[in-house]
Amino acid sequence: MASSSTAEPQDTSYVKMDKEADATLIGKHCQLEYCNQLDFLPFFCQSCKKTFCLDHRTETAHKCANAGAWAERRRQAQLVKPSAGEGKRMRDFVSQKPCAAADCKTVVGTSLVPGVHCASCNRDYCLKHRLKEEHDCKNKVPIGARPAQFDVTEQTRSAFAKLKAWGAAKREMAGRALPKAKPTSTSARLVAVNNLKKTAKGDAKLPPEKRVYLYVEAEAETTTAKNYKGEFFYSKDWVIGRVLDAAARSLQIENINNQSSDERDKLRVFHVEGGRILEFNEKVGSALVSGNTIVLLRGVGPPPDLIEL
Repeated sequence: MASSSTAEPQDTSYVKMDKEADATLIGKHCQLEYCNQLDFLPFFCQSCKKTFCLDHRTETAHKCANAGAWAERRRQAQLVKPSAGEGKRMRDFVSQKPCAAADCKTVVGTSLVPGVHCASCNRDYCLKHRLKEEHDCKNKVPIGARPAQFDVTEQTRSAFAKLKAWGAAKREMAGRALPKAKPTSTSARLVAVNNLKKTAKGDAKLPPEKRVYLYVEAEAETTTAKNYKGEFFYSKDWVIGRVLDAAARSLQIENINNQSSDERDKLRVFHVEGGRILEFNEKVGSALVSGNTIVLLRGVGPPPDLIEL
């Protein structure tokens, strides 16, 4: 029986017989009973393996005795083909386990929640707690590390020494007079905060329980405004970078942090009470309290790496 010479997969149960590929093909009679028409361009049924004319080429037209066989063979052939990911392994494979963050009951390592491995503390977290700030990575002892390497007392002492040296060098280099911290006694601070709440400006739609009231200052040479001081309140859920942007707008300070890679052009937020430069990704609620003072400084550089692991 003649067969098709077409190499590509067919989308129909019948194929046209090619007389150019078969020099002996001079026409075939339709094998449907009562038809027997001579067709010089016959069609071959891939289900019942018979030849038919144009009118009877489909399985339905010639009432194929083995209808659907071609479709079934094609389906089986597709099933045995390897899938796109077969033989490959996920880059970050994590076995099923609960998220390492405290009070999180999410199971990671599943098809829906693959999990993210933190190389710093050597733990696996869900997508919500994948960032270091979200799972308090800096205060965790990495799994597998020797306890002697993580003496908290020694780390704290070393951190303060680095901070003092860095702060002294920066102040000597810049020669800037930073404002003094506000009163630290409980009663004096309560009075100062109550007075601050009366004058501070901010988004009136922000709920009172989410507000953090701050004294904000800037160097006189960095602002075009007449008054380089202000009293504002921000959301405790904001990060320091967003506070910097809002304060720079309020005090009319040029802010090109997103345009320049030179640290001398960048603004940083100095926390007077804490005596340190705040990271851009720190949360306001964890780094500041109402009544604190922050200063916008340019060109002081990023905070030093206080603890080297």
